[in-house]
Amino acid sequence: MPLTNRRVLAVAVPIVLSNATIPLLGVVDTGVIGQLGSAAPIGAVGMGAVILASIYWVFSFLRMGTTGLVAQAHGAGRNTGVHLMRALVIGLGAGALFIATQWLWMRAAFALSPASPEVEALARQYLQIRIWGAPATIALYAVNGWLIGAERTRAVMVLQLVITVTNIVLALWFVLGLAWGVPGVAAATLVAEWAGLALGLWLARHAIVPALRRADLFARDQMVRFARVNSDIMVRSILLQGAVTAFMFLGAGLGDVTLAANQVLLQFLQITAYALDGFAFAAETLVGQAVGAGRPASVRRAAVLTSQWALAGAALLAVAFWVGGGPIIDLLTVAPDVRGAAREYLPWLAAVPLVGVAAWMLDGVFIGATLTAEMRRAMMAAVGLYVVAVVVLMPVMGNHGLWAALTILNLTRAVMMYRLYPAAERAALANA
Repeated sequence: MPLTNRRVLAVAVPIVLSNATIPLLGVVDTGVIGQLGSAAPIGAVGMGAVILASIYWVFSFLRMGTTGLVAQAHGAGRNTGVHLMRALVIGLGAGALFIATQWLWMRAAFALSPASPEVEALARQYLQIRIWGAPATIALYAVNGWLIGAERTRAVMVLQLVITVTNIVLALWFVLGLAWGVPGVAAATLVAEWAGLALGLWLARHAIVPALRRADLFARDQMVRFARVNSDIMVRSILLQGAVTAFMFLGAGLGDVTLAANQVLLQFLQITAYALDGFAFAAETLVGQAVGAGRPASVRRAAVLTSQWALAGAALLAVAFWVGGGPIIDLLTVAPDVRGAAREYLPWLAAVPLVGVAAWMLDGVFIGATLTAEMRRAMMAAVGLYVVAVVVLMPVMGNHGLWAALTILNLTRAVMMYRLYPAAERAALANA
């Protein structure tokens, strides 16, 4: 199929719509718990969610690596189901391991966190419920990776809508109806996670069953490539999530109100990332297929077309946050002190879409081309500068310095990957 704007939108729009609903899970959790009128429950849910995200996103390589490998196999006309099965085995096993070792990583997480005793106690309740969804959440990365790489983006949209709606309905019922508080938010998300995995496996059934019959499912050469690609992405994900987790913990050290304000504002960041990642996912699919088919010119065209649409979306988001950020904050919390603090730092969030779009789109290009070693090196450099920025700016600027450091992280990623982009076209040339 020719690479046109119409094809880009056909791939991207369902992903944009589905990804745009993902932050609603955090928005609903924050908004529902915010109706209790206290900063501590908001901070606890935010801290608990960040801790789990730090664990789960270590395994986001299953989504990214699976998409790149599946897209290249699709472009080359090879079987794709085996990539899904390998990722599912890792995802389910990793989730079971985290359940078994929950006491250990919870202890480590709270040892690093300077949150107040009230916030820590509530966050612990949240985590003790949510951790039972670990196998489902991690395995869903594999399912989504396969669906995106195979261009089944409408199925991705349906899957995410089911998860989101289930979570919203149950959160409203458990927290506002049954008055379960923080445990109610956790229970709603847990049920939604397992419902999503059940639907995802059903959507992928036609790939799973034939793959189980293949004698080469765990062939050595394929497993070596699978391990290389995914280990690079895993290191990159650990570094990125470590930076985000450090952001949350450092904010907690500035007080419960600042912690709660940052949690509210992180919902803006999540909306931006997931909305623009829709076009990045389209780049993963289209660039990966072009690499698999050995067409360097198509790699460039896919990168340019998807990036143009992403830039337009980034501009719209920036305007929306600048104009409507205040009312959104008011919807998410009724605590006056949290509202005031969140408004103070809102300008950073209005700039995020324009600052981050290049890094997110280049991530998509590199994942599709499976240039995972290059991604890892770029992230290492970016996190290094992030640490320097935190050390230098926070003592002078406080929470403003923390947000400035996060901005520097995204800018550095973009510059580093832009310099390495020609390797994507060379990867396609090697398959020609």
